[in-house]
Amino acid sequence: MNSSSRWFAFGFCVASVALVGAQPAPGTIAPAPPTPEQSAAWKAAGRTLPTPELLQPSLDPALTGFQPREARTLTGSFRGASSDVLVELGQKWIAAFKKHYPAVKIELVPPFAGSLGAQELIAGTNDFVLVSRELRPADIEGFAKKFGYDPFSVPISGGSYRHFGFLDAVAFFVHQDNPIRQLTFAQLDALLSTTRHRGGAPIRTWGQLGLTGEWADQPIHVVGVKPWNGFEEFVRQRVLSVSGKRGEWREDLEFHPTVFPISPKVAADRYAIGYAGVAYIGHDTKTIALAENEGGKFYPASYDEVARARYPLSRVTFFNANKPSGKPLPAALAEFVRFIVSREGQAVVREQAIFLPLREEQAAKSRALQ
Repeated sequence: MNSSSRWFAFGFCVASVALVGAQPAPGTIAPAPPTPEQSAAWKAAGRTLPTPELLQPSLDPALTGFQPREARTLTGSFRGASSDVLVELGQKWIAAFKKHYPAVKIELVPPFAGSLGAQELIAGTNDFVLVSRELRPADIEGFAKKFGYDPFSVPISGGSYRHFGFLDAVAFFVHQDNPIRQLTFAQLDALLSTTRHRGGAPIRTWGQLGLTGEWADQPIHVVGVKPWNGFEEFVRQRVLSVSGKRGEWREDLEFHPTVFPISPKVAADRYAIGYAGVAYIGHDTKTIALAENEGGKFYPASYDEVARARYPLSRVTFFNANKPSGKPLPAALAEFVRFIVSREGQAVVREQAIFLPLREEQAAKSRALQ
């Protein structure tokens, strides 16, 4: 590796500020959803990996290192399912873990699709499932109805920044002419929901968000994804739901069956706002910095802030299993999860260069869930 390559691989270089700036570099907008042939191929073998970002984050130096506990005695055979986008990363984790525990057999078996994961946990056909999004509420309800408790779910990596189909960060965006620069979760909740769990009065005009002049009395046209969808569920959970109270969308929003039309719709409407994964947002719109809490710092959906997990709509992938309340996972599976969220496990994420490694604050929360 030459000196230039080492410099880029070391971490966030100064050039990243100039390259990414206050706005994320727009991703490639896919012309259409995957074809049936593509979906079938991905279920059989996993999704084809995209070209990695030019810049890659350094590992958080505070990540806890992995020390094997029972290398000579730990055994077991475990069967897992996976989202199609996590197959390659999951196999790399398994190979790295096996170096510590050669007597433990872990395999990922097709079909590969996140939508099948919780169903297979309910059916008992797999010991665990790697899922690249939050589980569907209906799947959680079905699992709880059968077993009397929720699935065990632990974040195991960050999502990607802007890779199409690989759990890209979610951003809110407006027409380029719109002068608004930032919004809080409370403002978004007051705009998007009927429940308004964050306590705000309904917001319907741009003036209520602080814009003046010609913008003050103009209605806000909200463009979103029709429930149920992974994007809308993530926004619902992160923005509209508070302290276990599930948020409900306004029914008069402009919903679309998929995320693909949202960026073009906003680009064509001066008074619109929409949300989508960063990979779906075009150059002809403007993303908005967000603050999760009133009085908190606003973060743009830039590469740096997503990779540092400070941008509040950064995403994570999950390890899910059937773990009865108050009982541990099988020892080998528990050790596998502990490895994944360690410095060594997150180095595998860094080396794969598609998803983003967890920060220690996130990894600590995952360890605490075991």
